[in-house]
Amino acid sequence: MRFRQRFYLGEVLIGLGITAAHFFANLGRHTARHVFRSKRARGAVTFQYPEERRPYSPRLRSLHRLVRREDGSPRCVACMMCETVCPAHCIYIVAAEHPNPEIEKYPERFDIDLGKCVFCGYCVEACPEDAIRMDTGILEFSSYSRRGMIYAKETLLALEPAGPDGNPRSPIPIPADRVPSP
Repeated sequence: MRFRQRFYLGEVLIGLGITAAHFFANLGRHTARHVFRSKRARGAVTFQYPEERRPYSPRLRSLHRLVRREDGSPRCVACMMCETVCPAHCIYIVAAEHPNPEIEKYPERFDIDLGKCVFCGYCVEACPEDAIRMDTGILEFSSYSRRGMIYAKETLLALEPAGPDGNPRSPIPIPADRVPSP
């Protein structure tokens, strides 16, 4: 290496020049082709979050929900397929006998640890009863503790699918560690 290259100052300035050239060249180009296919946008496209939301694909996997039967009970028959196929081991099911003799089992306890979940969707694909879905449209959920990221059966049953515009119809569930104490 030459003496001038050992100090890297020239190389850093060359890199900054290349970056600046790309920056100014992209200001006038159509940069949001994948978001606005019908509109011709000029320059960088910015969404004013949270007032303006980015349009998401209808296939996006969002927060899980459990589906109910017509009588209001969970559609899940506690077959443990979702728990078995989950690569993150974030689903915990405790089975119990169902009072209806036509239904063999039901989940006495059904918990999903969203702190471990990788949102792969294998649980939805593996379910033979179509009892679990990832179509709520809820993408923003948080907690102050690990225990607050565990969503129980009652919370998952209370969620609804997203509307036709892709926006959630259910309120974002408040984790147990954020519920104000009376």
